[in-house]
Amino acid sequence: MPSFDICFSPELLPLYDLRGRVAVVVDILRATSSIVTALAQGVTHLVPVSEVADCQALALQGYLTAAERDGCQLPGVDLGNSPFGYLDGVVAVRGRSVAITTTNGTRALHLSQAADAVVVGAFLNLGAVADFLREQQKDVVVVCAGWKGNFCLEDTLFGGALAHHLAANFTTTDSDATLAALDLWRAAASDVAGYLLKSSHVRRLNSLESHKDMEFCVRQNEYNVVPLYHGGQITL
Repeated sequence: MPSFDICFSPELLPLYDLRGRVAVVVDILRATSSIVTALAQGVTHLVPVSEVADCQALALQGYLTAAERDGCQLPGVDLGNSPFGYLDGVVAVRGRSVAITTTNGTRALHLSQAADAVVVGAFLNLGAVADFLREQQKDVVVVCAGWKGNFCLEDTLFGGALAHHLAANFTTTDSDATLAALDLWRAAASDVAGYLLKSSHVRRLNSLESHKDMEFCVRQNEYNVVPLYHGGQITL
């Protein structure tokens, strides 16, 4: 059976050989949750970029711009890093393309490009990602975006949830990272939102009055979409 592993932070990616594997990049709060929501709401594609200036350059080509640092939307852009930006109707997104830069998620995507395929994962599309991975039958590495290079609870919980879904199809017992994530998932599964109230990033979001974002981002299987990052663009 193919193997299943979890990289807790992009800083640890040099320890992993992604060639021949599928990378599942996850930034639950909130980049990958927003990307999944954007595509489900009719955005044609997203281009993850490193700097705000790159977003602004693409705006001249007709792109909407989404930019966040330290949890806050930056001035002069169309959207922040909340999935509700694609749901509330304030900005018309259907049929548009989006240039996006975030504190953690876009960096993790860029660093994962050596993989055979780069999937954008979230609780919102958990089942669809699991189905895709079963079809690929390749070794999997979940790349947790973390917070500024550090471990974070919510991304690791997603890794545990995905490992739980794939336990019958992938080897999940050869990696201590996966075993730890599975234990965390078993502890949290009955009330993910309640469990994450203790996490540092949820407390950070709550201080920014973004608690509803967390509650939305931990919903499972809202969307049956599998975003793939290839050639500089994220598309379905």
